[in-house]
Amino acid sequence: QVQLVESGGGLVQAGGSLRLSCAASGGTFSSYAMAWFRQAPGKERDFVAAIRWGGGRTYYADSVKGRFTISRDNAKNTAALQMNSLKPEDTAVYYCAADLYGLGSPAYERYEHWGQGTQVTVSS
Repeated sequence: QVQLVESGGGLVQAGGSLRLSCAASGGTFSSYAMAWFRQAPGKERDFVAAIRWGGGRTYYADSVKGRFTISRDNAKNTAALQMNSLKPEDTAVYYCAADLYGLGSPAYERYEHWGQGTQVTVSS
């Protein structure tokens, strides 16, 4: 059973940057695809980015392509989301998720393990 803990959220002005981290424990981290989803008030949980188990190939929602970068460090059991050129519409609670032997699916139903979320607020 994998436990995930996000950190790094906060308040930032439009155009700024934030780096979210996800610390994993309780499983073989490299065996999990890792992903970030986000949920704004009154909206559904949306896919943001994913990276396949073992590392390598990455996937992004169109809305964040070119601005966000997902990465993982299998030696440190961590995943990260570097967010640049932030916009007010990026404001949401961001969740880290893990999918055993996953290929980086954008479907939240694929992910068995979730963190508690971290708030990102971008002011205009």
